[in-house]
Amino acid sequence: VQLQAYGGGLVQAAGSLRLSCAASGRTSSIYNMGWFRRAPGKEREFVAAISRSGGDTHYADSVKGRFTTSRDNAKNTVYLQMNSLKPEDTAVYYCAAKVSGTVYISSGYTYWGQGTEVTVSS
Repeated sequence: VQLQAYGGGLVQAAGSLRLSCAASGRTSSIYNMGWFRRAPGKEREFVAAISRSGGDTHYADSVKGRFTTSRDNAKNTVYLQMNSLKPEDTAVYYCAAKVSGTVYISSGYTYWGQGTEVTVSS
């Protein structure tokens, strides 16, 4: 499975961005998709996850109510809509996929895409 994340960029605080993550290869094996981020000087952290059907989602407390993840299985693409962005959301964002488990556990991701950088200016 190959994952390609894109859509990052520079945005002002309170603005919005939508990230996309396209999957290719053995996409039928993917169960859950997740979004993670790594801010400068910090460790990678969980942001959001969505189940294969799209029926279950889970968010980090820091983004709940501002970020929404969704997916289009026909396009093998997952999205992260980010609204009301804050400077502390500045990070490299990664998408990841796992073949089993629940969206409520942020570990167990097998496949990772390269990151897309998001910079939020104040």
